[in-house]
Amino acid sequence: MNLLDPRARFSQPDGEGSMQVSLDPRDEIKGAKVFAVYGKGGIGKSTTSSNLSAAFSKLGHRVLQIGCDPKHDSTFTLTKKLMPTVIDVLESVEFHAEELRPEDYMFEGYNGVMCVEAGGPPAGTGCGGYVVGQTVKLLKQHHLLEDTDVVIFDVLGDVVCGGFAAPLQHAERALVVAANDFDSIFAMNRIVAAIGAKAKNYNVRLAGVIANRSAATDEIDRFSEAIGMKRLAHFRDVDAIRRSRLKKCTLFEMEPSPEVIAAQQEYLRLAQMLWDGVDPVVANPMKDRDIFDFLGFE
Repeated sequence: MNLLDPRARFSQPDGEGSMQVSLDPRDEIKGAKVFAVYGKGGIGKSTTSSNLSAAFSKLGHRVLQIGCDPKHDSTFTLTKKLMPTVIDVLESVEFHAEELRPEDYMFEGYNGVMCVEAGGPPAGTGCGGYVVGQTVKLLKQHHLLEDTDVVIFDVLGDVVCGGFAAPLQHAERALVVAANDFDSIFAMNRIVAAIGAKAKNYNVRLAGVIANRSAATDEIDRFSEAIGMKRLAHFRDVDAIRRSRLKKCTLFEMEPSPEVIAAQQEYLRLAQMLWDGVDPVVANPMKDRDIFDFLGFE
C-alpha cells in the first residue's frame, strides 16, 4: 500500500495470517443493525436472506439487503427481477461515482425492502471485496443508510477472498446457514474460523447457525455443542420454499398452507430475536482432520 494513502494509517494485522487493511472509521455503518449471512455455496443463503429481510419488514423495520455475489441473484425474489449491479452502473459512467443517482443502483422490493446488488468482476479477474466497499461508500454518500434500521449482507459462498471478508468489517453479527449434512457442516467449520479471526480486530461476532433444508438437525446440533455454537432457527426442506424461488417471490407471498405458515412464523421469530439482540458465541472450530473424523457414522 502507498504510505501516502490516508488509509495506510488504518493498516494492521487482520486476524491470524491476514494483512487486510482494517476498516476506515469513516466507512462504518452507524445507526442500523447489520448482519452478514454466510454458508456453503448453494445452501440457501439468498433465500434465507431475502425471507429474513421480508420478516424484518413485516415487523415494521426499514430494511436494506446487499447482495455480494457477482451472480447478482440475491434479491430477485424481493424485486421480481435481476437488478443491475453497482459495478455495472459504475462502469457505465467510467467509475465517476459522483454521476450516479440512488435510483441507478438501489431498488425497492417486497414490503418496502430496499435492494442493492454489489456485483463483482468476472471470475479470476479481480476482488469482490473492493466492490462491497465501494457499495457501502455509495450508500453513505447518498445518505441512504441514515433511514435504515437493518442491513443484511448476503455473502458469496465459502471462498477465501476479499468479497467474503469485506462484509465482516461492517457486520455486528454473522450468521451461518447450514444443512444437516457433511459438506455444509464442514464448510461451516471453516467459516466459523474465518469469523473468529476477523473478530480479533472488527466488531463482528458470531451469532449462530441457521439450519436450512433439513428434516432433522442432529448433526448440526452435535457439531454445535462440540465447538460452542448455537442453533438460532430451523427451516425444513419445504417444497413451497423451492417453488417461491421459481415464482420469483418471497415465502410471505406464497399461498398459505400449514407448512408455509410455519416457515413464515419461524422467520418472524428469528427476525424478532435478532432485533432484540443475540449474545455472541465464542466457538472453537476444529481442525479439518478432526472434523472429518467427527462427522458421520462408523
